[in-house]
Parts: sequence; C-alpha cells; structure tokens
Amino acid sequence: QVQLVESGGGLVQAGGSLRLSCAASGRSFSGYARGWFRQAPGKEREFVAAINWNGGSTYYADSVKGRFSISRDSALNTVYLQMNSLKPEDTAVYYCAAGVFLSGSGYYTQNRYAFWGQGTQVTVSS
Repeated sequence: QVQLVESGGGLVQAGGSLRLSCAASGRSFSGYARGWFRQAPGKEREFVAAINWNGGSTYYADSVKGRFSISRDSALNTVYLQMNSLKPEDTAVYYCAAGVFLSGSGYYTQNRYAFWGQGTQVTVSS
C-alpha cells in the first residue's frame, strides 16, 4: 500500500520556523518529483514548493520564496519543507504529493501529482 505521511506541523509564533517531513512507503519514489501544497480555511489548495526527481531543481510559489526550502533524501524516501520567517497567512493544512513529470514541467499543477498525503496542520499565531 502506497502511503505518503506528513509530520512536523504545529503551532508557532510569527517569525518562527517549522520543518515538515513527508515519508513515503509502499514503493520507491526515487523517480518521482515531490511537491508541497497547502489549503487555508475557505480557500482552494495552492502550490507551495516542488523538487524534481533527482533534487537538481526546485520550484517555489512567490509567496514563500526566500523563506521556505524544499529538499529530499531519496535513500529515506522522504521530502522536507523547511519553513522560516513564518507569517499568519502561512496558516493552512500542508499536503505532500508525488508525481512523474517526463516533460520537466507542470510542477505547479496539483492534478499532475498521482499520490497525496493526508496533510498536517500548520498554525502561525500573530
């Protein structure tokens, strides 16, 4: 059974940091790009960050550039999202995802990802 399990969410004050992890099991995701998306209350789910299959390229939403950093450990089948300088508007449920991108594009599009985790709540207080 393929599973993506997020962890590391929680409550943090504005300006603080959190590190999210997404562990994969059930198969190897070494050839898959990995992404993070988030959904705030009353809003649609949106792209946050992505990393290609070998970790050589990363992509970020404008709202998190310079504050968030995505990385992966293929040996552990795990992807991370380091979130610094957190703002109240970063409050959301964060989801990790995995997908194959043969063309090298489409990382921002959630329906391109085949596998999804259940999400972890991040709350940033002002």
